[in-house]
Amino acid sequence: MNALAEAFEKLPGIGRGVYAPADFEAVRTIVHESAGIVLVPGKAMLVYSRLAPLVRSTGCGTFAAYVKRIETDDAERRRAICALTTNHTFFFREQHHFEHLGEKVRPGLLKRTFRGKPVRIWSAGCSSGEETWSILMTMLGAERGIAGRLGAADFLLLATDIADHALAAAATAQYRSEALGAVPDELRRTWIRETDGQAVIADEARALVRFKSLNLLGDWPMARPFDVIFCRNVMIYFDHATKEQLVDRFARRLAPGGHLYIGHSERVTGPAERLLTQVGPTIYRRDAA
Repeated sequence: MNALAEAFEKLPGIGRGVYAPADFEAVRTIVHESAGIVLVPGKAMLVYSRLAPLVRSTGCGTFAAYVKRIETDDAERRRAICALTTNHTFFFREQHHFEHLGEKVRPGLLKRTFRGKPVRIWSAGCSSGEETWSILMTMLGAERGIAGRLGAADFLLLATDIADHALAAAATAQYRSEALGAVPDELRRTWIRETDGQAVIADEARALVRFKSLNLLGDWPMARPFDVIFCRNVMIYFDHATKEQLVDRFARRLAPGGHLYIGHSERVTGPAERLLTQVGPTIYRRDAA
């Protein structure tokens, strides 16, 4: 018995007429081709639990019918992919990245932007926004007036994700106060408003961020190069070839001297190695052209 057959043997009370190995194979092919996400046989139950509500809501009745639907219906295929994405994140995850950003990168970027030069930062795969706001608070520091100065300058933090529900949550910038434990006290006092266990990012900080829907495997319409790119714990869902292609694209979108931050279990390999120099744990700098 192969791994997929074994996985289906363990599915509790799900009729093969509703969900069969062939349906899982079809879904994982579509998801891989559309978004680069790799679904191993052990994810068979996850696929069922996340797509079953969509199968029911569309009136398809079976996964086989739903597969036919998403093969031709772009909007429904997008809903399916969004449902299958994993959006686990938290504030100041991998603290050393923010220490490096604040101590090594921030001073030079602020100096540049206050001299009238553009500064662009990208949170790629921003999920529900905790990473994005951690980046922004690190760049702002604890001085309230800096948000207004950056707002008047050519500064932008772009946050993108393929999952519409995650982007919507990120854009609201609202969280439970209990989720803020890792936020440094001075940044929490300066940039977060808390009432009755609820927290919201200050308006003047939110004005510096633009949230956009983006499939990392698709076209990237951004015109300017980036000074900083964060893409962390996203590529763990991709196969090796897709990871190498994506990191190479990131490297080529960095301005000379720009920095790429990736997840703790991710590495730079392939063509991007010629463009990037490792300067810290999972931190890379784009070499001069």
